[in-house]
Amino acid sequence: MSLNKAMIIGNLGRDPEMRYTQNGQAVTQFTVAVNRNYKDPSGEWKEETEWFRVVAWAALAERTAEYLRKGRKVYVEGRLQTRTWEGQDGQKHYTTELIANTVTALDPRPREDGAAEPAGGPLRSGRAPAGSATPSSRGRGSRAVTVFAINSVV
Repeated sequence: MSLNKAMIIGNLGRDPEMRYTQNGQAVTQFTVAVNRNYKDPSGEWKEETEWFRVVAWAALAERTAEYLRKGRKVYVEGRLQTRTWEGQDGQKHYTTELIANTVTALDPRPREDGAAEPAGGPLRSGRAPAGSATPSSRGRGSRAVTVFAINSVV
């Protein structure tokens, strides 16, 4: 048995960049900074930051490009994938990316008037019936959570 699953919580390092493949499928890329605090051997607290490249496909790509901005705190769940390519100089290059199937905003989304909306629910790439890319809202206490269940073929 094998398992390839990654879960991170961090802040977007830049605004998501969306493009479309030649066959018309949306793909969005963004980076997430994840901080780790630890004590060094002398007992002093240190912080280090690990950067992750995140890729979202199809309707999840469109939702992340629409709703996320630099600095937002997000939870991302997906799988790790390493790509290779040959550069113009003939050198082989590698990059490891987190291919997202769930992206959840964890902080309030700023509105255009400067106020903040409640944190949104997960933006998912899952096995929903075809054509079900419409959001649904469920009440949880005094806060509404918007859930996007998106059919994704990657």
